[in-house]
Amino acid sequence: MDPESAGAHADMDRKRVPTQPSCSDTVDGQSLTAVEAVSRILDVCPVVRESDTLAIRDALGRTLATDVLSPINVPPYTNSAMDGYALAGSSLPLTDPCEVQVAGVAWAGKPFRGALGPRQCVRIMTGAIMPPGTDTVIMQEQVESKADSVLIGPGHRPGQNVRQAGEDLSVGSTAVAAGRRLTPADIGLLASLGVAEVTVTRRLRVAFFSTGDELKGIGEALEEGQIYDSNRYTLHAMLSQLDVDILDLGVIPDRKNDIRAALLEAAANADAIITTGGVSVGEADYIKEALAEVGDISFWKIAIKPGRPLAFGRISDGVFFGLPGNPVAVMVTFYQFVQPALRRMAGEHAEAPRRFRVPCLSELNKRPGRVEFQRGVLRTDDTGRLVVYRAGRQGSGILSSMSTANCFIVLPEDADSVAPETLVDVEPFEGLMR
Repeated sequence: MDPESAGAHADMDRKRVPTQPSCSDTVDGQSLTAVEAVSRILDVCPVVRESDTLAIRDALGRTLATDVLSPINVPPYTNSAMDGYALAGSSLPLTDPCEVQVAGVAWAGKPFRGALGPRQCVRIMTGAIMPPGTDTVIMQEQVESKADSVLIGPGHRPGQNVRQAGEDLSVGSTAVAAGRRLTPADIGLLASLGVAEVTVTRRLRVAFFSTGDELKGIGEALEEGQIYDSNRYTLHAMLSQLDVDILDLGVIPDRKNDIRAALLEAAANADAIITTGGVSVGEADYIKEALAEVGDISFWKIAIKPGRPLAFGRISDGVFFGLPGNPVAVMVTFYQFVQPALRRMAGEHAEAPRRFRVPCLSELNKRPGRVEFQRGVLRTDDTGRLVVYRAGRQGSGILSSMSTANCFIVLPEDADSVAPETLVDVEPFEGLMR
């Protein structure tokens, strides 16, 4: 390099202002990937060991602490799957129709007690016990009925239309496994087994608060520069869907001592602590400083958008999530990182959110470097094709487009902008918000 050029470069270096990584950067070596962050969070989240015994009517949405073993066979006896005629499969006609005498009737709850002779059958109703010597049911629509007999044609097979004892569940087999969050179908299954009570993990206790001098609660008058705190209401709603015990500590001012005291109170009463705001690098962002004094920080940046500043750590026996302050970033980080952790802590064997690929009708702007969770509307178009399009403006503070959306459009870290009709991954809210 010639002396003149070297001097010019030296002048530029002296004029360059030192900078730090910011949320506008697409690549930041200090940020974890989303996959790494989830893995590190789940690796250290403790599973609740205490349990409650509940009547099954009160157990919906709770997580089973122990396997439920079937105390009976399901079905408890071999029975008919159809209304029709029960007979021995060995007497079925092979070529020509045959006439079979009807010896009686078997009702559900009222078995046929007689004995069958050759070329005899029993009129049987769905759910009725199969009479002795029978193993096959011919549907009533597939016979020609006469006064006291039926005409059966060829084409039937032995064993058809019969439910065997224990074919659904056998005595001692696992009916519902530990770690399952009980659904209405599970409650019905338990009732069908005569199970009156189940052992479930106790509810998680989750404490949360917002930080910020600018935040006001609903019903309070807004002064200049102030806004209503939506994050606590959003968090309360999302936590309510998880059936946890909730402790709302309100809005904490931007003072480190106040935040420190709130963190200690939360840790003394909860298994998990969630805050919103105060995890960035501003002069009034005290969450990380306070957490460092009362607990441990594992990491505080993730390569996603929105929601890069996310602090995760521990305070005493509790886990801590410091979410960003922007409303949409709060929801994204909750569903992608907090909710999986809370489910793991509750003992639930939860699967990763369901994603699938559909054509995107909108042009989406993106630069490589971070996973982006854009708000989308998933619908069926006029041709019956499942498609997605962008749900309005995508700023992390624009909550109205989150309300309009019904899915996340998930754009991977190395993806660039998306042209219309490109296949993209979508993550429906229906699978997240349950």
